[in-house]
Amino acid sequence: MVNIPALEQMSQILHILFIFLPFLWALGTLPPPDALFLWAMEQVLEFGLGGSSMSTHLRLLMMFIVSAGTAVTSYFIPNTLGVVLFMTGLGFLLSLNLSEMGFVFKHSVTRHRVGTKSKALPSGSKKQFTWKECLFYIVVLVLALLETSLLHHFAGFSQISKNSPQAIVGYVLMILLTLLWLLREIQSVYIFGIFRNPFYPKDVQAVTLFLEKQTRLLKIGVVRRILLNLVSPFAMIAFLSLDNSLQGLHSVSVSIGFTRAFRMVWQNTENALLETVIVSAGHLLIPSTDIWWNRSLDTGIRLLLVGIMRDRLIQFISKLQFAVTVLLASWTEKKRRKSTTTLCILNIVFSPFVLVFIVFSTLLSSPLLPLFTLPLFLVGFPRPSQSWPGVVGTAACVCADTVYYYQMVPNLTAALQSAMAAGSLGLLLPGSHYLGRFQDRLIWIMILEHGYTYCCINIKGLELQETSCHTAEARKVDEVFEGAFEQEEYTRVCSISEHFGNVLTPCTVLPVKLYSDARSVLSGIIDSHDNLKEFKGDLVKVLVWILVRYCSRRSSMQENVHKIENKGKASLIILPDLNTSPQTQSPEDTGSLNSETLDDWSDDNVFDDETTIKTGKEEKDQLKVLQDINVPIPGSVVSQRVDDHSTGTVPENSLYKAVILGYPAIDKGKHEDMVFIPLKEFSCPHSHLLSLPEEWTSNCLPNSKMREMSSLFPEDWYQFVLRQLECFHSEENVPNVLEEIAKDRVLKDFYVHAVLTCYFSLFGVDNMVPSPGHILRVYSGVLPWSLSLDWLTEKPELFQLALKAFRYTLKLMIDKASLGPIEDFKELAGCLEEYERDWHIGLVSDEKWKEAVLQEKPYLFSLGYDPNMGVYTGRVLTLQELLIQVGKLNAEAVRGQWANLSWELLYATNDDEERYSIQAHPLLLRNLTKSKNLIPHNFHGLSSLLPRA
Repeated sequence: MVNIPALEQMSQILHILFIFLPFLWALGTLPPPDALFLWAMEQVLEFGLGGSSMSTHLRLLMMFIVSAGTAVTSYFIPNTLGVVLFMTGLGFLLSLNLSEMGFVFKHSVTRHRVGTKSKALPSGSKKQFTWKECLFYIVVLVLALLETSLLHHFAGFSQISKNSPQAIVGYVLMILLTLLWLLREIQSVYIFGIFRNPFYPKDVQAVTLFLEKQTRLLKIGVVRRILLNLVSPFAMIAFLSLDNSLQGLHSVSVSIGFTRAFRMVWQNTENALLETVIVSAGHLLIPSTDIWWNRSLDTGIRLLLVGIMRDRLIQFISKLQFAVTVLLASWTEKKRRKSTTTLCILNIVFSPFVLVFIVFSTLLSSPLLPLFTLPLFLVGFPRPSQSWPGVVGTAACVCADTVYYYQMVPNLTAALQSAMAAGSLGLLLPGSHYLGRFQDRLIWIMILEHGYTYCCINIKGLELQETSCHTAEARKVDEVFEGAFEQEEYTRVCSISEHFGNVLTPCTVLPVKLYSDARSVLSGIIDSHDNLKEFKGDLVKVLVWILVRYCSRRSSMQENVHKIENKGKASLIILPDLNTSPQTQSPEDTGSLNSETLDDWSDDNVFDDETTIKTGKEEKDQLKVLQDINVPIPGSVVSQRVDDHSTGTVPENSLYKAVILGYPAIDKGKHEDMVFIPLKEFSCPHSHLLSLPEEWTSNCLPNSKMREMSSLFPEDWYQFVLRQLECFHSEENVPNVLEEIAKDRVLKDFYVHAVLTCYFSLFGVDNMVPSPGHILRVYSGVLPWSLSLDWLTEKPELFQLALKAFRYTLKLMIDKASLGPIEDFKELAGCLEEYERDWHIGLVSDEKWKEAVLQEKPYLFSLGYDPNMGVYTGRVLTLQELLIQVGKLNAEAVRGQWANLSWELLYATNDDEERYSIQAHPLLLRNLTKSKNLIPHNFHGLSSLLPRA
């Protein structure tokens, strides 16, 4: 080593470095091997090979290998024209989303081989391009190769001067850069993030008004899109093809520099345009060949160095802004001002050392780490842009609110596609973060990967039930957006942003089709005696309407199966005989209401629909009855096995034991008062088209009770509903057929029996005006005990129809109280048709609610109870196109806070959820940035060039 000076110097440097390694490890600056390897690979791919940060580690590894192979291959090509064509073609192809294109192509080939019809791709990988886009890519590639070959072969190569062809192209690039910069800044609400854009609409509260005012900006966005995706790449290819450095074959600098340059033209056009203009301006301003920059470096290496300097300069400005924001946040927080004043003063006094830390972290492209988010800065270890393990979405937190974001994401993706193409979101760089706000929803958007006409993003949504910390920071987010987007007409033109210095900078608003959430208090409606009295009468009508519609649809679906051979013969319906007991129940179908259910029906028990409501299988198990109940004394308790074993042994699992509490004794010998309808025939041969299922016509109520309640049946409404049916397409004279069916007394008696039995089951033993608590419990699917309860719960289909009718009636009662009474039968039928077509009325906790949201039902309604305020509430979701406010976050602020969180968990062993470093701070949005409640993680590829439906 003594004889080799280079090794001796390296030994001295390493001796000094090894001394500091323990300190670097203790401070968290020393990276783990995997992070160091991925970071180095990402840096080489981005700055040495012209690629982009990738969305997954596997994609990063594959792209690095392919890109490095491209540079190595170009070194061995013996022909300059072949080198240029190879670099141009591979640069264009590698800048496309090849993995997505390959997946769709493979799916199409597989589908063609199997011979199946067109099917949708899996939900996680939707089709991201069409045949038009494929044709567009082919045409662009052919034109790029043609341009490169012609210019390289026929144009003369000379040192760049003011009159050379390459200099003329440089002037064109300068004009393009200026135009693109102006057109991009016009699209955003703020210019440079500071000055209010005079061309942006002042008030964006109304969607239609905003879209009208934004028409001019959209036209400007189309011009910018053409200049960016078509004109600029071909102009830069012309600049590169005319460079005389390409004459030098088998040069490492040429292979690396120009491979990167031809790739950057497509991969990141805006940055490549800026770098090319800087290099061209440098040639024109300093044409002397005596300078090292012009003498020793070719154009490709100059572009590479300018790209590194550009990236590090942007990082330095962002880190410096973040450091100043942390200082201001510590000073403005009154609770911590006394403890942080010393740190703030030390930062000001030792500001040169703070700048050294910022510069060092910038050179390493590592996050600036504010220790415990205090103004005490360290240099975090270098890490890749994707600083989390696994594929995006593997750590998704799925909860009840996830479904609303799933519904919103496809529409939000389309809106983001248009905004990115127009330039409303600013310069698109991997690692950029955006925050969207709508009502009580917060949406976190991160750019993972960027290429030619595509962008891979990660969308996360904050849970709707906000904590106090979320609320404090969400209020600040609302203030920032309101100050930007809700301007008065007299506001001064080009006014300065009031929230400059915040980590959030408003960008634009996006029209997105999503659900707006409105909650109202139903006091005065659901507890009104008059409304509840009308509720009972309306329930019978709704039951009639639902059962008739159900039977008509059922008959139309089974029309081919139930054909009548002889239309002259009357159809016979045989009802159960007087001495025949109701249909036999299997042991698995038997059960009973337990004591918990009876307790739920106490007068003082009112519960919320999302806390203690029993639904689904639990509800079904509670509402079944035991077969052959034999209780010698009313009120006694008997346990019975429901399996095939003997009743003498007690089962180990108490869930298989049914307990009967205080049910009335049954006198099996007394049948004189039970309903009995002997063998009867329809008077109309077409009545079978609307006949009820046979099991729905069985008897369960005493004859006296049926006679008492028969007056409740609305015969005129029944006749009206029948005459409005439009389901008999096979019949020639439909009006006459409906008239004959309406006059069939036997069919009407069946409907009277079914409707009144359901009515009796919903209101229980006492035929009194229901209470609000009763309405809520039945709405939630928990019915009171009655003689017909077992009969109804044994028929799940009829039970669901009765529950549906009850919920429709409640919505009808609320609408009548809010909008006025119903005038006639036609208006009532129109309301019910609207409920059936456009509404989902149910519980938020039901699976059908989630299905309705994903199917984008126009309206959803749910009834609830607020135990804190003691009021009944209604929740209405309305699907409509509304505006989502989007702002850009300081990427270095996000990286720094995430690095601090990692440092605390790794080195400080502090996972306290109430520690200071994750508490809310409106200026830093500290709690939102570190929130664990962001759901779901969605991976989407966006194309920003071609519009797509």
